[in-house]
Amino acid sequence: MIQPETLANWCSQLLDTGQFDDYCPNGLQVEGLRPITSIVSGVTACEALIDGAIEAGADAILVHHGYFWKGEAQVLTGMKARRIRKLIQHNISLLAYHLPLDAHIQLGNNAQLGQLLGFQQMAPIDAPRGLLWAAETAKPMDSIQMAGQLAQALGRLPLHIDGGNGLISKVAWCTGGAQGYINEAAALGADAYISGEISEHTFHSARELGIHYFAAGHHATERYGVQALGERIAEEFGISYRFIDIDNPV
Repeated sequence: MIQPETLANWCSQLLDTGQFDDYCPNGLQVEGLRPITSIVSGVTACEALIDGAIEAGADAILVHHGYFWKGEAQVLTGMKARRIRKLIQHNISLLAYHLPLDAHIQLGNNAQLGQLLGFQQMAPIDAPRGLLWAAETAKPMDSIQMAGQLAQALGRLPLHIDGGNGLISKVAWCTGGAQGYINEAAALGADAYISGEISEHTFHSARELGIHYFAAGHHATERYGVQALGERIAEEFGISYRFIDIDNPV
């Protein structure tokens, strides 16, 4: 077992949270009063995930998308109050890691997605932040093959904007809501760029920059960092762990 604050400090050191100017607090967001012997992870701290953790008898929840985002209302009312009330009533700690869990060189969402897709010579472009990555594909492929590879790995068909010419051998990516990096990806000479979400202007950018774009899903591309971190925690501290996937088509 481990105390919530001790686990949060260990995670923060592992993920080097101090180097990030993030949109939310990273670390222990809601503190439970009991030691942690079992932990559940998920992408977002929605009520369904909390209910799953309660049913599983978990002492803590680990997520990528937690609470207290910049610009959101500071009051605890409505949906936000219901979520936090359940955590407190059931004495469950909530730990959340956002950009640090995107960027980590081994456990991060970007590293994990690249490994899942079998990319080679992977490296972050904007180290140490590590939010935009680039790599080579195992072999040159056309856009249909790339879409099929993404669909097989993530369990959903990506939205493809056909802006490129020829085969894809160099790819850049950033998980989640990172469609804005398409300009940097094109400047790197990438044949394709992958992220989670797409905006209206992304369609035109892909066409005019001459790059294939694949919107593979915010949730789908960010399921893997919390799993890797959860597994590392379980191994380090000898506690039970499980991942609960609350399906989200976005």
